[in-house]
Amino acid sequence: MKQILIVGAGPAGMRAAKIFVDAGIKPIVVDEAERAGGQIYRRPPKGFGRSAKELYGSEAAKAVALHHIFDKMVQKNQVTYYPRCSVVALANGQAHVLGADGVFQCPYDKLIIATGATDRLAPVPGWQAPGVYSLGAAQIALKAQGVALGQRIVLAGAGPLLILLAHQLVKAGATLEAVLDTSPRTAQMRGLFDMFLSRPVTTLRGIWMRLGIARYYRGAVTLREIATDENGPVAVSWLDRRGRLHQSKCDMVGLGWHLRADTHLADLAGARFQRDERFSQWLPETDMFGRATKDVYLAGDGMRILGADGAECAGALAAIGCLQDMALTAPDPSSYLGRLKRMMRFAKGIARAFPWPEKMIRTLSDETVLCRCEGVTVGQLRKTTDWSGPEANRAKSLGRVGMGRCQGRYCQLAGAEIIAAEVNLPVARVGRLRSQPPARPAPISAYVDHDS
Repeated sequence: MKQILIVGAGPAGMRAAKIFVDAGIKPIVVDEAERAGGQIYRRPPKGFGRSAKELYGSEAAKAVALHHIFDKMVQKNQVTYYPRCSVVALANGQAHVLGADGVFQCPYDKLIIATGATDRLAPVPGWQAPGVYSLGAAQIALKAQGVALGQRIVLAGAGPLLILLAHQLVKAGATLEAVLDTSPRTAQMRGLFDMFLSRPVTTLRGIWMRLGIARYYRGAVTLREIATDENGPVAVSWLDRRGRLHQSKCDMVGLGWHLRADTHLADLAGARFQRDERFSQWLPETDMFGRATKDVYLAGDGMRILGADGAECAGALAAIGCLQDMALTAPDPSSYLGRLKRMMRFAKGIARAFPWPEKMIRTLSDETVLCRCEGVTVGQLRKTTDWSGPEANRAKSLGRVGMGRCQGRYCQLAGAEIIAAEVNLPVARVGRLRSQPPARPAPISAYVDHDS
């Protein structure tokens, strides 16, 4: 029997595991969290006081059902499960897995990568200060620890997560000084129409959440600066759609412009990429079953941003495609394919409603920090193009943008915009940064054989 390795235990990974177990196969599942669920269905520590309804809202039943399915498989020894472990490299049919006791190798014949998404961030003057978080980080703190991270909070950016987190914080009793949406109203109306046609109930639920946020400002809000002192942020300066300057006082800021697919492992596994202008990011090429290369399948938000329901469908289809390729009996994919196509239409509507703030990024001041890991400013990257030209990897080599701990996860999209504007070329011509192992920071001690 061939060995199946699934990386990630969010909706995509959990559903893929269930398909394999039902087919009589015992997969290996590696996940970075302590308990399966992914970000959207993230589970708090045992004994946490808030209920599933409070944590997941209208998605509580789905979350609890998936948790129960996966936990039951683990209890019955139908899945080999490695929580709190990270796949940091892939080579020759071996996954290098970082755990508490160092790095161990996990061989596989078939690989399903379901690594999910990360926050898509745009630089704002002052964003490198303590007390400025991504929206995803703020949501993790709220779900996993019951912490709001601030007493006077400003959230800024665009996308469903901005609205969802604001709604969750209000329900938890936090004080929101402002929620600043940078998406133009016309874009939101066009995108909402597409979203409503594919998922009307979900779209109306999002509108209802937004109506419950008292200090929500939309319509091409432009962020100017996050003012800080020695303790962190003190105010966010912003312009409304009429160009009037406002200042919202705060002690915590959350930033995020929808999400970006976490494609690092897909790149290391040899997937091909293409620039998707609708989502303003480089995405791996796959078929509807997630086939990326021989024996490698992608699923969920690590393939493209689909949301929890779409990720679950994609996970099922990746497992079905894998079974088909092994000439084994597989479930009928028809229902999953139909649902996935609908989720993809919905995702395109979201991308249209909440566009990437290209204009804001391209007009940033030279003093704005672009790469927080390496402390590289926008001006330094602009000067680097004199030697690097319009190629992202040469700019990385010469200017160190994307060379830090996050390996460009949070700066390369904005960096490409800066380079494209400086050399007056389409951003697609700039290219994407090549991924390098380890996919996550790992201490040298983890690779040392302590028994030698």
